Amino acid sequence: MLHSRSLYWRLSGFYLFYFATLGALVPYWSLYLKHLGFNAAEIGELVAILMATKLVAPNVWGWIADHTGRRIAIIRLASLLSLLIFTGVLFGSSYLWLALVMSGFSFFWNAALPQFEAITLSHLGAATHRYSMIRLWGSIGFILTVAGLGPVFDRVGVALLPQILLGLFTAIWLASLTVPEHGTVASTQEQTPLRQVLRRPDVLALLLVCFLMQASHGPYYTFFTLYLEDYGYSHSSIGLLWALGVVAEIGVFVVMHRWLPRYGARRLLLASLALTTLRWLLIAGFADRLPVVLFAQTLHAASFGVYHAVAIHLVHQLFVGRNQGRGQALYSSLSFGAGGAVGSLAAGYIWTGLGAQWTYVFAAGASALAWGIAFRRVRVE
Repeated sequence: MLHSRSLYWRLSGFYLFYFATLGALVPYWSLYLKHLGFNAAEIGELVAILMATKLVAPNVWGWIADHTGRRIAIIRLASLLSLLIFTGVLFGSSYLWLALVMSGFSFFWNAALPQFEAITLSHLGAATHRYSMIRLWGSIGFILTVAGLGPVFDRVGVALLPQILLGLFTAIWLASLTVPEHGTVASTQEQTPLRQVLRRPDVLALLLVCFLMQASHGPYYTFFTLYLEDYGYSHSSIGLLWALGVVAEIGVFVVMHRWLPRYGARRLLLASLALTTLRWLLIAGFADRLPVVLFAQTLHAASFGVYHAVAIHLVHQLFVGRNQGRGQALYSSLSFGAGGAVGSLAAGYIWTGLGAQWTYVFAAGASALAWGIAFRRVRVE
């Protein structure tokens, strides 16, 4: 359990700066790459690198953390190295150079969050349903940057994005220095082997659902800004639409500690997948109608807020003891990593070959398939 308000704010501060960085990177990085002259397929490939490194990095660092018990030391090192490597974007803008920088920086940056999730859940103890009350500060950080940078880029252009990101990476590293280790050491007790956990049908089904859910978000995270720009939306308007989605997400995080015990994880997971499918279909068919786009953005409350809180809860239930760090790493690597990379790559090629709207039809298909698997195979609560 959390024993002090000070610890609450230290944990919340890391989430604030980490997701403030995402609020600058996710909506605007593709815009920056377009500013550098890359086409849709190249943008999809470069963004996919950020996600593809999650296939390896979280699992490597999760294994080290579970066997050493030094999670916060790993987070601090990873945060510092990601900051140092990202400075490379200031020294070149070729496709190969940016691919190398993105690969190196994201290998370390993607190591931090899964281990911080494990630290937060360890501090919460039996009250894991209160995770959302800490995580909501990440959503607030995302809103501050995504809404604040839109008007800035309308006025001065997107060329300043790398410098802004460097400042935010510095803040992440400084925040990590304030967070204490949970006080546990690496366990020497016999645990269920990870390989045995991964043979369970409900575990495999959950991980596949997470993969498909994040694959469905690939077109959104990679191309939503460019998609709206093509429909004539200003950068300020686009930033506010991104922010609206995260405001809705915050509303969900405030109540998730009540919803989880009341409705159960499985029911909430199915609802989030169904509403996600509706969201992508609305964006595919009605992007020129602002009221519909506004409503679709409020569904981010389900497609990320409800889904992520439920997924974190279920992973924590299924991966226990020394497997906790690797469980969170697997969730990150298979969903945000593999799923996000496949979704981004597919979106880039579909955008180029079939057109922008079809990328969101693809997204709806992926989330609908995830719903079917969850309905048939996911039985855990």
